Formats: sequence, C-alpha cells, structure tokens
Amino acid sequence: MAGAEVHIDVAQQRLHLVVAGASLRSYSVSTALNGVGEIDGSGCTPRGHHRVRAKVGAGCVPGTVFVARRATGEIYSPALAAQHPGRDWILSRILWLAGCERGLNRGGSVDTLRSFIYLHGCPDDCVMGVPASHGCVRMANSDVIDLFDRVEVGTLVCIHTALVPGQWVSAAP
Repeated sequence: MAGAEVHIDVAQQRLHLVVAGASLRSYSVSTALNGVGEIDGSGCTPRGHHRVRAKVGAGCVPGTVFVARRATGEIYSPALAAQHPGRDWILSRILWLAGCERGLNRGGSVDTLRSFIYLHGCPDDCVMGVPASHGCVRMANSDVIDLFDRVEVGTLVCIHTALVPGQWVSAAP
C-alpha cells in the first residue's frame, strides 16, 4: 500500500498501520522481554526509524516455520514444538527491518538489519500485548499475514517507547 507507515508503540504493545495520517489497522504485538535497546545481542527491540528491507514468506501456508529466513518445510504444531523445546518460532511471514539512523539503529554494534530484527508470526499460544520476544516484534499469524499483504519493501517502520495516537512521526532522518 503506497504511502503506508507502520508505528509500533512499545508501551502499549500495539502496532498501527498508518495511511494518510490515520490508523487504518491496529494489532496487538509482543516486543522484547528485555525492553528497548539497540545493541546487537541484547535481546532488546530497537527504537527509531526503520524500513522494511525484505518480505519473506509470500504465499506460504499459515504456520510455516522459518529458520534464517528460509521455510523449513515444517508447519508449526504442538507436536513439533514438543520436539524442539526452547526454539524461538518464526512463523507465517517475515518483514525484515533495516535501521535508518546511523549510530542509533544502523551500523556498528547497533545495526537492526545485521541483528536480524523482524516483524513475524508466532505460535497461537503466545500471548500478545506483553513483552516476551527475543528482540523482534511478534504478531499473531493472521495479523502478520494481513500486514504483510498491506505493506511494501521500503515501508517506514517507527518504533516508539510511547506514542500518542494521531501524532504519527512520519519523516525518517
């Protein structure tokens, strides 16, 4: 969708798809259990302006399992989960982010792209609305598929610690 932006409110654990200054869709999400931060390996969700660098999983069955951005041929199930305890499940679709702000979320030890930060689906029993991820932004499978179909590579993604709806920050540095 041309002109769309994604705004993630970490405090409210909400993702807003914004078009022409208005929230078109709002989804409950789960950001990092470790809070916000940009250092690679911290397990935190990076703040600031990002862009969708790549979209992975178009046409895949909901629940498709991804490892290193490649479909494994598996479809998530409780039985599969029991075989792989502790696995960080990346399911259905991936929107891979790249930071736009040198020194904050781009370059060196704070590079969102090289930290492999995604918006992605997760098992249905993952609770949304509370921080629980390893740094990525988790979404319900149906929600990430809906968002995936509405955004393009290059879409601006702003991750805020607090956001006042209707006051969208739209200009990337």
